[in-house]
Amino acid sequence: MAGSLRAVEDRPGTWQLRVYLGRDAEGRVRHRHVTFKGSRRQAERELARLVAEQDSQPAAVPEQPANWGPATTVNDAVAAWRDNGWDDLSPKTARHYESIWKVHIAPTIGRRRIAILGTYDVERYYRSLKADGLSMSTVRQVKAVLHRACRLAHKWSAGVLPNPIADADLPTWRLEEQRAEVRAPEPHEVQALLTAAVAEDLRFGVFLRVLAATGIRRGEACALRWSDLDLERGVITVDEGVIAAKGGAVVKEPKTRASVRSLACDERTAAALIELRAEQERIAAAAEERLLDDSFVFSASPGGAVPPHPDSMSHALTRIRNQAGLPPDIHLHSLRHFHATALDPVISEAQKQARLGWSTVHMARHYTDGVPAEDRRAAEHIGRLLG
Repeated sequence: MAGSLRAVEDRPGTWQLRVYLGRDAEGRVRHRHVTFKGSRRQAERELARLVAEQDSQPAAVPEQPANWGPATTVNDAVAAWRDNGWDDLSPKTARHYESIWKVHIAPTIGRRRIAILGTYDVERYYRSLKADGLSMSTVRQVKAVLHRACRLAHKWSAGVLPNPIADADLPTWRLEEQRAEVRAPEPHEVQALLTAAVAEDLRFGVFLRVLAATGIRRGEACALRWSDLDLERGVITVDEGVIAAKGGAVVKEPKTRASVRSLACDERTAAALIELRAEQERIAAAAEERLLDDSFVFSASPGGAVPPHPDSMSHALTRIRNQAGLPPDIHLHSLRHFHATALDPVISEAQKQARLGWSTVHMARHYTDGVPAEDRRAAEHIGRLLG
């Protein structure tokens, strides 16, 4: 069967689409899973489009299983893990691992044979990365990829190959060598950023305002649909996210229950969204398209059928920030830090955790259900700061 769809329980109008991709080198069936919001007929049309898109791709040629032995390199091990394991990861994580591999591992230690790679060599490699200016966090991520790949090579070779990563220590970074944490911008910096963005592009300006006013993540903002907004009540529902993956942006469900939440927004942010809706309807009409309830709010396509790519929004922020003469340490994620910092004197830590979608003790002390009155006070406070 080329594709199938099923309704998602407890989420009316939400469908799980599945497209058959083929079989891997070991004969296992592979599928692509996509979450879609809309009517059943719209879901069927989207499924047909995805199947046709897959059918137009050239048939994949399965790679032969790795021949584990003295000639096996670190790159061979990472490639084998990619072909037999990365499908279980989220597209964003797999994309990040591939970037770590291609940029930092493949051209250097990746060419070394595992059988003759010693712990001393691995630790020298880590120190060379530090000397090249990589942060402690990046070097830790490199180690994580290497350790998993070599551990799997040891297992898949039935113990023939060692794991030289297991006992290798990372270098230390003195306090002055560690990079500063993300800075929360000052209110006047955020105001200047919003003013510059709206002057150039209303769509992107409102996107930035929603990030600053609600503290939601960039991927959550990219996934917002008009059906998620109740602008009369000033409520925004967050229940999806857009992540960067091979071939473009992918809409997916959040990883944790805490990420699904309803947020109050201030009157000026609601008014900005109403203005954007009118603008998007004009653009859709000019292109003989319709703006539907399940259209993406910040889509650049007439009719809003395609969500914006998170990376394109980050690139736009860099351009606007530079034009406005603002510091280079302001990024999209900085607006989330701004929101969290600005809320400290206004609401409890428990409510801030609920508003920002945090679920672990690493981000807040404990989790509780949202308190509507307190959340409304948070929205109004941020609205006054943004002007």
